[in-house]
Amino acid sequence: MKKLVFLFAIVGLVMQPASLQAQDKKTITFEHIFDGTFSPEGIQAVEWMKDGQYYTAIKQTKDDVELRRYDITTGDYEVLTATSELKVENRDDPITIEDYQFSADETKVLIKTDVEQIWRRSTRENYFVHDLNAESTQKLTQSDQKQQYAQFSPAGDKVAFVQNNNLFWVDLATGKETQITTDGENNKIINGAADWVYEEEFGFAKAWYWSPDGRKIAFYKFDEARVKEFFYTEWGPLYPNRVEYKYPKAGEKNSIVKIGVYDLESGKTTWMDIGEETNQYIPRINWTQDPEVLAIRRMNRLQNEQDLMLADANTGDTRIIKTERSDTWIDVNDDLTFLENGEQFIYTSEEDGYNHVYLYDMNGNLIRQVTKGNWEVTNFLGYNTDTERIYYISTEESPLQRHLYSIGIDGNNKQKLSDGAGWNSVNMSRDYSYYIQTFSAPDNPPEYTLHTGNGDQVRVLEDNADLEQKLSEYRMPAKEYIKVELPQATLNGYMLKPANFDSTKKYGAIFYVYGGPGSQTVTRQFASGQRTMWHRYLTTQNYIVISIDNRGTGARGRDFEKQVYKKLGQLEIKDQMDAAQLLGARHDYIDATRMAIWGWSYGGYMAALGISKGYEVFNTAISVAPVTSWRFYDTIYTERFMQTPQMNPEGYKKGSPMHYVDKIRGDYLLVHGTGDDNVHFQNSIEWVDALIANNVPFQSMYYPNRNHGIYGGNTRKHLYRTLNNFISENL
Repeated sequence: MKKLVFLFAIVGLVMQPASLQAQDKKTITFEHIFDGTFSPEGIQAVEWMKDGQYYTAIKQTKDDVELRRYDITTGDYEVLTATSELKVENRDDPITIEDYQFSADETKVLIKTDVEQIWRRSTRENYFVHDLNAESTQKLTQSDQKQQYAQFSPAGDKVAFVQNNNLFWVDLATGKETQITTDGENNKIINGAADWVYEEEFGFAKAWYWSPDGRKIAFYKFDEARVKEFFYTEWGPLYPNRVEYKYPKAGEKNSIVKIGVYDLESGKTTWMDIGEETNQYIPRINWTQDPEVLAIRRMNRLQNEQDLMLADANTGDTRIIKTERSDTWIDVNDDLTFLENGEQFIYTSEEDGYNHVYLYDMNGNLIRQVTKGNWEVTNFLGYNTDTERIYYISTEESPLQRHLYSIGIDGNNKQKLSDGAGWNSVNMSRDYSYYIQTFSAPDNPPEYTLHTGNGDQVRVLEDNADLEQKLSEYRMPAKEYIKVELPQATLNGYMLKPANFDSTKKYGAIFYVYGGPGSQTVTRQFASGQRTMWHRYLTTQNYIVISIDNRGTGARGRDFEKQVYKKLGQLEIKDQMDAAQLLGARHDYIDATRMAIWGWSYGGYMAALGISKGYEVFNTAISVAPVTSWRFYDTIYTERFMQTPQMNPEGYKKGSPMHYVDKIRGDYLLVHGTGDDNVHFQNSIEWVDALIANNVPFQSMYYPNRNHGIYGGNTRKHLYRTLNNFISENL
């Protein structure tokens, strides 16, 4: 089905009614946390067409889900297909377009539907191939089981996928299906998909890749046999089930990883030589421009040494072209780009103290450092071969902001392409001739605009003007950005004050914290999620909400972040305590006898430290899904920052709130989901045991079968009501 729709826009001055007087404005209610009143409009699943003149997006209408192709200059769109038109035999349910990808010639669409979440990034789903010319749809495979990570070959004539821990490929012309691996087995062997810890901590679930010419597939094989199994109980109506999976805790054994390259023509798999050491990581593999050469990044177990290797895909022989070492840890990124000239590659690294862009030759020799300065490149967006310019996003203006820049590959003629004191994200077209920019600021909802590659704005795609008007009708808390100057560091922070703030009154202060390595809570961007809305609601109850980015957080360079190495929790909680004491002493309107700290995950861990180690400052705390001992958490994350428990026993001891449990004096609420596959409920069980042993009064709430996000049905409303009631009753 193809339907043409023309949009006509009048650009000009939009007259708004005069701002409502403060006394006439509405007050935020508890229901606003959940009802989406302040949720911005967006553009869903944007993909650029290969000619750079069109982009596609999924649009949910009142009665349908449409895949639309937009003309970038006019905004006119064509409906390429829609759920109502996607019909196949032997299927009663509609094929809802949940995600999609185009074949190389853009005549076919691979549609993902019936998506079933597994872990954070992993899913199972059904796939259908829709032919746009023939307007026909067929199931990718006749199997009655779901697949994972299906993808067109570069030529678009084949699709490969994972099913039941094995790799397969399908010839679309004949429908013939070929099984690449046969040894996949649950909780033992995984081919083409990541194991739990790689998925969570190295950030990828799909673990296979087409060669540039589509004749080979490189893939990971995880042997989990030696990894100890963790299980949690899935509570049911009569007899509960056990959810069992391999989870390597700090100091324990990981999967053994191999990298294979399968040749479609010969049916042969060649294993790459990644060394005899099995106690190591392969955080990334990438094809170079040469379809016979695979790039492999190899890290030691402590993640402070990384080799970039080039592998001969036909023989498996490898050579190391670059080795990076650190006194602390090396962050893994996706910023490795091999240039079309076949002679150079671009890489980002913080070797000079800040994350920057570097150019190397294919032997790993440094040609030049392209970007320089006491600021971070946070997103490498790509390299335009025609103009010889690199696009990236950085913190050059401020760690609290993100801006788009382009620079010549020679390091000259840098241009700033974004404006405003806020946060920018960018989606570049494949040929770098256009990009979609999303800009927001604390008081400005996201604005989506289309730009040419040199930064000129073409048109506004979505301005969220209706939301901006709606915000003006409510009494919103003022957000004040602050600098907290401590002897050990100057920290960034913000305060949310009541809309009717009176400096002669006393207010209880609630410190919201995450605080983990590389994170940020203090940024100049718009937010209206549930956590943000609860913070705003708290100000209507005459509380001030404060957030401070302690040492160890991101966007301020290597030295600021990596002070926490081998001592997680020690410097971070000192910074939170010192900042709270300083603000309480500096501002008469903050009641220093009424200070709370709350957080989720790493923030829940920080809150547990706040009520124990920081008991002299914080008299109220809420921990949601906290780590309570790093011994209970996974290998990759924990050992990156703490080494192993065997190597750093003192750090593990001093970094656990259990070490300070006897110091707790205030009011404490502990919340956890029993189905948390990430930060296991075990953390709270052991923490509760320690609280009981030390006769510490506390409150707790557990959510049956809920994972780390603690959601589903009425769960979030119940959760935030519980948190809010606890604050109201105790602070």
